[in-house]
Amino acid sequence: MATSDFVVVILAAGKGTRLKSSLAKVLHRAGGRSLVEHVVRACQPIKAREIIAVVGHQAEDVKAAVTPLGVKTVLQQPQRGTGHAILVARRAIPARAKFAIILPGDAPLIRTETLAALARAHRESGAATILSAEIENPAGYGRIVRSDTGAVDAIVEDSALTPEQRAIREINSSIYCFSLDKLWSCLTSLRPKNVHKELYLTDAIAVLRKKGENVQAVLAADPDEVLGCNTRADLAAVDAVFRRRKRDAVMAAGVSIDLPETVLIDPDVSIGADTHIEPGVQLLGKTRIGAGCTIRTGCVLSDAVLEENVLVKPYSIVTASYLSRGAQVGPFAHLRQDARLEENTRVGNFVEVKNSVLGEGVKSMHLTYLGDARVGSGTNIGAGTITCNYDGVHKNQTIIGKSVFIGSDTALVAPVRVGDGAYVGAGSTITKDVPNDALGVARGHQVNKLGWAAARRRELAKSSKKPKRKTSRKRH
Repeated sequence: MATSDFVVVILAAGKGTRLKSSLAKVLHRAGGRSLVEHVVRACQPIKAREIIAVVGHQAEDVKAAVTPLGVKTVLQQPQRGTGHAILVARRAIPARAKFAIILPGDAPLIRTETLAALARAHRESGAATILSAEIENPAGYGRIVRSDTGAVDAIVEDSALTPEQRAIREINSSIYCFSLDKLWSCLTSLRPKNVHKELYLTDAIAVLRKKGENVQAVLAADPDEVLGCNTRADLAAVDAVFRRRKRDAVMAAGVSIDLPETVLIDPDVSIGADTHIEPGVQLLGKTRIGAGCTIRTGCVLSDAVLEENVLVKPYSIVTASYLSRGAQVGPFAHLRQDARLEENTRVGNFVEVKNSVLGEGVKSMHLTYLGDARVGSGTNIGAGTITCNYDGVHKNQTIIGKSVFIGSDTALVAPVRVGDGAYVGAGSTITKDVPNDALGVARGHQVNKLGWAAARRRELAKSSKKPKRKTSRKRH
């Protein structure tokens, strides 16, 4: 369908008082994105002539969120209602536009397909088309009152419903499509005759009906699409829908998820077929997971890239890192900020890796910190090893060659280099380079004092048998 004669207007000026937050309503997040970003992304594939966001509360922050998505913004200041917002937006609407899709910035579940269907229906309907929905509990929503012919007679707010109207389950979604030539004349005739002294877009619907114009309502196929976010409970409900949609899509693509309701997957995450995700996992940001991987219970991956057949064991955290084919991580490992594991590398219990490259087949299995390091293939890092990368001013690099053996409890004081094939003795503090195939040892000499322990025990036993001194107490 050609939509070059359409514009989209997103109402994003409100504060969101019922959220009880210092953050503008549309900047709150659900399903891994801000509410307004979800709305914009749903509108983009329609390819309207222009997408315009009306901003007000925290205008610069909202503008910063939508401008990179190709949205033009106009400032509504002060905010005097939804009808006033459209009048403000008028100066940004191209003259060639004939129709406007108008929707709130806090309706993140709306789908492109539904908006396109609304636009198609409007071309055939006349002055205005409302997106409606039938829900089980319509309390609090304005109801759609239809005539015998099925046209919309009125939108009646919940507080003004008659007993008969209260039984209506079809609600107003606050998503509309208008013919602009009809809309402008209605908006200019509106008066703020309400307690808030504001101009409401719903009043324009009433004016159109009084003029005898045709107003229709199109039912959304999925009532979830029209859910708004007025309270924290609403945010949680919307987030749950997004998460369910994403999990369903992932499983349909061949991924196994245990206890799906416990798994959180952000919208930009991609997962290859035959990957297995256990309960309590979070996959965040732009994480990419290849085929045949296993992510065990409690892991959190954010902006991570995993090639095929990677195993992440329980309760590991992987952030902005790259794991090559066959790598294994965890349990309780922490990879962050440009950690890279090459093929078949293994990082184990309570090992932290930061801004480091571990070559093919490297093993670091226990209680280790590798920061700002480069480790060659086939190297074994013993338990308790630390790269001392920070001198109080600068971060320094540790270079460890291929097929190196680093003994347990070693401190490598950067900048330092350990050559290919070298050994470092356990308990060493290495401050100088270790040449290829050399043994580096840096620790104090062991001294055994024969009989010292037995003598110490005798001394302690003797002191414990001494009688305690009695203290006299005088009576007064």
